[in-house]
Amino acid sequence: MTRSDRDLHGDADRLEPNAAVETVIVPRARDLGGFEVRRALPAIGRRMVGPFVFLDQMGPAEFITGQGIDVRPHPHIGLATVTYLYEGEIIHRDSLGSDLPIRPGDVNWMTAGRGITHSERTSPALKASGGPLFGIQSWVALPKAHEETAPAFVHVGKGDLPALEAEGKKVRVIAGSLWGITSPVETLHETIYADAILAAGASLPIPATHEERAIYTLSGMVTIAGDAFGPGRLLVFRPGDAITVTATEDSRLLVLGGEPMDGPRHIWWNFVSSDKDRIEAAKAAWKAGAFPKVPGDGEFIPLPD
Repeated sequence: MTRSDRDLHGDADRLEPNAAVETVIVPRARDLGGFEVRRALPAIGRRMVGPFVFLDQMGPAEFITGQGIDVRPHPHIGLATVTYLYEGEIIHRDSLGSDLPIRPGDVNWMTAGRGITHSERTSPALKASGGPLFGIQSWVALPKAHEETAPAFVHVGKGDLPALEAEGKKVRVIAGSLWGITSPVETLHETIYADAILAAGASLPIPATHEERAIYTLSGMVTIAGDAFGPGRLLVFRPGDAITVTATEDSRLLVLGGEPMDGPRHIWWNFVSSDKDRIEAAKAAWKAGAFPKVPGDGEFIPLPD
């Protein structure tokens, strides 16, 4: 997905002190013409959680016949985009020649590094019938030593991600290691990312192994240290403490975070870097048509004013 610099930031709700939750971020919703996006990161109260610098909830939406998403080729540098769907399908194409659908439970992990171009669209067949779309797209910053790494793309199918099911919990580890299982997705920074479904009454422990941790609530209702939280909240935990999340009704959430990034990151449009001059160079390169092209696709999104 692309981002605009207008009305991007979620709002941080300052609640009374909680033994576990440091910050609550309520994403700001934007209507993209029958398709709602809620942006949780970056936010006024929190710029990053581990390497995560951007977190968008896409939908849930139900496209009528003839509608879908149509994000034309656009550039990225200095980050990896991570797409994870709950419903629907997106066709990913990029300047490396990747061309495939992402479906619920799969992971698309695209490392932009020194520069990549990609598009995200609904297939003509799906547009013809209409259908749902619901998912999360996040960006993870790359360590300074890897910001100019070669672009790469990895697709990991749902069946290749490790999962556990016990005591009313179903969890799938998207990246990193949690609850004794490790994702095959390779990352350039210590990262945790997991999808969890909790039945009413089930509890999910979140260990203090990593300094920066959060959950994003997708549905249901959960309690943490005596406080209740509904859907559409990014809950950033205090470092150092083991956390327990308990579902008071059937719920779904994402666990995300990792180790702190090696310094702040600048974000402009689709560019992320530790160096403002590098972003200026990327802007000039995109405007001049110097980024790699998506094979067979002559369209593009112009540089914003």
